[in-house]
Amino acid sequence: MKNLTIDAERLWDDLMQTARIGATPNGGVRRLTLTEVDREVRDWFRAAAEGLGCTVSVDDMGTMFARRPGQRGDIPPIAMGSHLDTQPSGGKFDGALGVLAALEALRTLHEAGYETFAPIEAINWTNEEGSRFAPAMIASGVFAGVFTREWAYGRTDPAGETFGAALQRIGYRGEEECGSRKLSAFFELHIEQGPHLEAEGKQIGVVTGVQAMRWYEATVRGEEAHAGTTPMPRRRDALLAAARLVEAVNRTACAHAPDAVGTVGRLETRPGSPNVVPGEVFFTIDMRHPHAAVLDRMESEIHAAADQIARDLAVSVTIAAIWSQPAVRFDEGCIASVREGARVSGFSTRDMISRAGHDAAYVARVAPAAMIFVPCKDGVSHNEAEFASKEQCAAGAQVLLQAVLDYDRKLAERYGR
Repeated sequence: MKNLTIDAERLWDDLMQTARIGATPNGGVRRLTLTEVDREVRDWFRAAAEGLGCTVSVDDMGTMFARRPGQRGDIPPIAMGSHLDTQPSGGKFDGALGVLAALEALRTLHEAGYETFAPIEAINWTNEEGSRFAPAMIASGVFAGVFTREWAYGRTDPAGETFGAALQRIGYRGEEECGSRKLSAFFELHIEQGPHLEAEGKQIGVVTGVQAMRWYEATVRGEEAHAGTTPMPRRRDALLAAARLVEAVNRTACAHAPDAVGTVGRLETRPGSPNVVPGEVFFTIDMRHPHAAVLDRMESEIHAAADQIARDLAVSVTIAAIWSQPAVRFDEGCIASVREGARVSGFSTRDMISRAGHDAAYVARVAPAAMIFVPCKDGVSHNEAEFASKEQCAAGAQVLLQAVLDYDRKLAERYGR
């Protein structure tokens, strides 16, 4: 329906309003999952959706589903959404754009009195970022059967609180069993988090899949010793060994460029005293590439480097794989609907794969799914400076709405109204 147009000003106002929930002094957002500010933004989303007459359900992983009925209540809904949690120093758009654009699409349908064939839902997934409870995308992972609910509930944050306890504390542990809800399709709008759309002057990214990624936890154990009295040749310095392994992660990723990336994002030194040679270091490794075979080679190279570093410095090194996301190819029907949504909206497009993980990658295991990207300034994300313009956000929301309507039309044809 070409005459259905989202309200760009209203979408922008929602983005700016929700950004005040957990706002940081530098203009970003700190809204870690299952914290009080997460509860506050969830309450805001619930009230906004219920104000449209939507029914809001919450499953036992805290994921929220705002449903607008269609002609056929017996057909699974077409869903759209993303997440409202952020990184510790995140921006206003990562995740939030996808949820608020879904809400704006529901508003547009509501104001027009437009009745879709299938029900339409806006979803807020729990713990997409994984910055408080690792790994990322836990709730959508449980939804897709990748993780068990019990395993997810037992994940702990750095302070020792479990996911299950935090979920209960903020009052968002619902009765619905996670994964029991069926979807006809899922569409996720997101900022690109990379530089390609902006560099090429393209307005919409048609996301055809997600690259493979793996997370590891590494622990180096040496020996604590006095910093002033222990000669250099006698030291078993865990931090020195960790530093060499961090460099090896970087070297390995560079060797498999341009598509490979490797990151050490969290490092903890124990005992953490200025005059003690570190006896233990814990850190994380994130490695990504579009092809699993290349990730296998990268993993082997990292393990070989760790073995050599352990021998050279008389320390022990253990590297445990904690999460693996295989490469994902999105549904051709959903991709076609995104293309059609961009065409009728008059926006230029570029096919691309996602270099970051998203809830849609897990949902794709149990329902047809696809993603829509819009540019972000300089490709910056997971940063307080993250920015997408009002016009870019509106373009993405318009394509999202049109993609959902196109898929709804296809469902009506399939079921014969």
